[in-house]
Amino acid sequence: MKKTSKILTAVVISALLTITNLNSTKVFAKSSTNLNVAVVDVQKVVESSPQISALKTSRKNDMESLVKFAEVARADVTKETNESKKKTLEESYNKELNIKKVNFDKEYSQKLLDIDKNITSLIDKKAKSLGYDLVLTKTSVLDGGTDITNEILKIVK
Repeated sequence: MKKTSKILTAVVISALLTITNLNSTKVFAKSSTNLNVAVVDVQKVVESSPQISALKTSRKNDMESLVKFAEVARADVTKETNESKKKTLEESYNKELNIKKVNFDKEYSQKLLDIDKNITSLIDKKAKSLGYDLVLTKTSVLDGGTDITNEILKIVK
């Protein structure tokens, strides 16, 4: 009798788990059909951003500044006739050039992160205001979703 009782209990538990799993699947399937999905061409938004344009200009100016510094440094080192002083001067300029480059790179990276956060925030706010539950990048979606790229471009510019 005990063996039959254990088997019956196992069958009942198994049946309950199966029913629970079926109901969970139905709830998920039902909720996913009501999901309002938007897609955004993020690359297009980033390329159209005036912040990115300004950052590119700033980066170009920083690189030109480094090139000018290197040219002045090279001229100063070339003028020096004492080999010991020449080597010290060259090391000093190299160190200063590397510090400038690292600082420019850090500043560029931070500005890029800030722009990314800003664009992401703008996309999120606009999508929510339009009633979307989920926003995906256009490149990650084969088919479906409503393209809201143009709405995002209007607020980014």
